[in-house]
Amino acid sequence: GRTQFKVVIKALSPKEVTRIYTPHPLDRNDGTFLMRYRMYGSVRKGLKIEILYGDQHVAQSPYILKGPVYHEYCDCPEEDPEIWQNVMSCPSQEPQITKDFISFPTIDLQRMLKEIPTEFSQTRSAIVHYTILNNHIYRRSLGKYTDFKMFSDEMFLSLARKVHLPDVEFYLNVGDWPVEYRKANDTPGPIPVISWCGSVDSRDIVLPTYDVTHSTLETLRGVTNDLLSIQGNTGPFWENKTDRALFRGRDSREERLHLVKLSKENPELLDAGITGYFFFREKEKELGKVQLMGFFDFFKYKYQVNVDGTVAAYRFPYLLLGDSLVLKQDSQYYEHFYIGLKPWKHYVPVKRNLEDLLEKIKWAKENDEEARKIAKEGQLMARELLQPHRLYCYYYKVLQKYAKRQASKPEIRDGMELVPQPDDRDSVCSCHRKKPLREDL
Repeated sequence: GRTQFKVVIKALSPKEVTRIYTPHPLDRNDGTFLMRYRMYGSVRKGLKIEILYGDQHVAQSPYILKGPVYHEYCDCPEEDPEIWQNVMSCPSQEPQITKDFISFPTIDLQRMLKEIPTEFSQTRSAIVHYTILNNHIYRRSLGKYTDFKMFSDEMFLSLARKVHLPDVEFYLNVGDWPVEYRKANDTPGPIPVISWCGSVDSRDIVLPTYDVTHSTLETLRGVTNDLLSIQGNTGPFWENKTDRALFRGRDSREERLHLVKLSKENPELLDAGITGYFFFREKEKELGKVQLMGFFDFFKYKYQVNVDGTVAAYRFPYLLLGDSLVLKQDSQYYEHFYIGLKPWKHYVPVKRNLEDLLEKIKWAKENDEEARKIAKEGQLMARELLQPHRLYCYYYKVLQKYAKRQASKPEIRDGMELVPQPDDRDSVCSCHRKKPLREDL
């Protein structure tokens, strides 16, 4: 209906005043709503959350969130990681992490210090060497293509404000491609490099991509296309969506050019266009170039085609969170959460060379109810796997598992610099864990 839910979030104690930004709830069009809010200060006693429909409280409103509750930039880590993981409802196991560490029962830091700077940083030039010690983050860049370290810096800092991190020293590959292709029984064996993307024939330990990481951090700031805002902008209801498959993207893989040809020959099934040419500039004249399209407009279409870019297409999580059916190209590349997805349950698989794409689109059109069901299952699974708290848990578990397997103590190496916590003068933050207040004594 037209009446909107009203959500009021305020400090539980009338003596405490803090600024809280509360945008309108996001209507997920399935009877559920998503509420985001941002605090510009911390509260000692807690928060009171009122959910009103008209003037009436609904469900169990008002809800009480017992304090202290800290804003994002408050540096107040929980000393006991078990307590923090319980509060965050972290899963006890992440299957991808378990799988990634099978090749590394122990981690030989001394070998890595000798090998990695010469072996990987010269060719790829996108390796960052991190040490986390006493919950401070230090790093040095090995190579000139390490600008994307801003995403990992920000996530590690954000995590360190929430929970005391284990002392750990590791190498993060901030380039596109996985880098460690040696097998467990090779001599010498593989080295545990952490990357944002994995592949079936590499041994890299996978973290959530910089894109999903940035999106999670943006969720806490709040106004861009993040993993939550997508959920409130999934276009018209299923029956009112355009009955065709859509693709928009750059020319980062030849199959994407093939998509455009298929689209020209079968416009009733597929609407595919290249938005920018970089790799195959000579093809622009033949295939044409289309305007960029707002991401929310993708969901005006019933079916979304997901084709790899240089590696895994990092839009896949966003497409899943919409309510269209995702047709996913078979790929050797994967992100951290793919292990939780099943073809024909959460998405429709398409062959690597796309030879069965048109047939799959026709299948979806002829089996509308089944297609809709797969779209819904994919959406629900993505909502579960990509919630902000799950990503924080994932980062923490990788660092924890890595730290346990280190054979020697992490150190701050020559050339490393401290990555400082942001100076947040706008909001007061008194951490109860660091300095007991008078009433606690």
